[in-house]
Amino acid sequence: MGPTPPAGGWTPPPPSAPPPTGPAPGLLYAGFLVRTGAFIVDVCLLLIAMYVILVPLGVPLAQLEEIDTSFGRSWRVEIDPTAGTVNTLLSLAYFVGLWSWRGQTAGMALFGLRLMRAEDGGRLDPVSAAIRYFMLLISFAVLFLGVIAVGLDRHKQGWHDKLVRTVVVRPV
Repeated sequence: MGPTPPAGGWTPPPPSAPPPTGPAPGLLYAGFLVRTGAFIVDVCLLLIAMYVILVPLGVPLAQLEEIDTSFGRSWRVEIDPTAGTVNTLLSLAYFVGLWSWRGQTAGMALFGLRLMRAEDGGRLDPVSAAIRYFMLLISFAVLFLGVIAVGLDRHKQGWHDKLVRTVVVRPV
């Protein structure tokens, strides 16, 4: 037998859904789509930076070559080794530097996101940021499973976040 209704037959409304929870008051865990948008902005900025650095030096970003195969003609794209090296070093410096210095990249700032240590909300040190960067590359390389995990995890953490114990948050 349930609780008896108050006098006059009035029943209180059902409790509303609990407010969304995050790591701290006023913060929510940032989900897959907003994090993906921020990452796309960062990649576009890095591509522009590569173009600005390499084109004046006469370094081709990539070469498109037509080849004959037993199935007919095909195309092959070759990344210039200098462009690949510049891309790797620029990306490493960009992500590791900004994650450890500001706790956010330009793309994250545009979407109001911040990266922090899960246990105390502090910034990452450069070594942890570098480990997170290399684990992010692995998360992409393994069929994107490590980043897809962001959409499935209760705290919106990918493999790279779990390894170095970080969360990405946004204001409520």
